Amino acid sequence: VQLQASGGGLVQPGGSLRLSCAPAGFTLADYGIGWFRQVPGKEREQIACISSDSASRTRHADSVEGRFTISRDNVENMVYLQMNDLRPEDTAPYHCGTDDLDCRGLHNAFGSWGPGTQVTVSS
Repeated sequence: VQLQASGGGLVQPGGSLRLSCAPAGFTLADYGIGWFRQVPGKEREQIACISSDSASRTRHADSVEGRFTISRDNVENMVYLQMNDLRPEDTAPYHCGTDDLDCRGLHNAFGSWGPGTQVTVSS
């Protein structure tokens, strides 16, 4: 199981980005999917997840609540992370991965993940 995150870039504070998570050869709808970020010297932080079921329950970390939104498009077989009102402290590589707990909390229980996409928030 391999996933690829994309859509990162350089943005000014207050700006927006939309990250995409694409699977390699499997159906994303069969898995809970999460996003995490990790900067050197800090612990990995899971910032969002979405469950595999039809209800697609979601959770967002307090640090991004109200600014970031996770969603999935089962027709396109993609998961997205809409990031608004970006702040310098959001700067990090962002990864998507399979959530072994199917989004029953933000527990950093990632089964598989792929290379990250760098988000840099700076003026």
